[in-house]
Amino acid sequence: MRKTAFISAVVIGALLIVAGIGTWVVVSNTLADQKITVSEDASCLAGDEVNGPFSAYCQAQVIDKHAREATGGLTYAELPRDSELRPVAQSAAFLQASLFTSVVAFGVAGMAVLVGALFILIGFGIRDVSEHMTT
Repeated sequence: MRKTAFISAVVIGALLIVAGIGTWVVVSNTLADQKITVSEDASCLAGDEVNGPFSAYCQAQVIDKHAREATGGLTYAELPRDSELRPVAQSAAFLQASLFTSVVAFGVAGMAVLVGALFILIGFGIRDVSEHMTT
């Protein structure tokens, strides 16, 4: 039973690590393919290529800043329905949501790698306990 638990934990851990790394690479490459650069007036990572969680977050923040400047500080929901600025606010909200989704995807990918490593460590712990019990 312990041998099965050991093997299962290591296999699941390895799969989680591979899936996490794969997800990180796909999201990073997808962002890089868009050729987005963090605005020069961003409060963080200005001029950096958007290809990771921090640059995506910084660009989302600066998009919000620019949209609020254009709309007088109002969000899409706060603008009157007939406002000519609603499409600007709508596009900004969509772009922000997309960038924040990539930030979450990076977080989930990182968590999968860490949980995978934890599974492997638990698996080896189970194996070590099993070996000590038979000696």
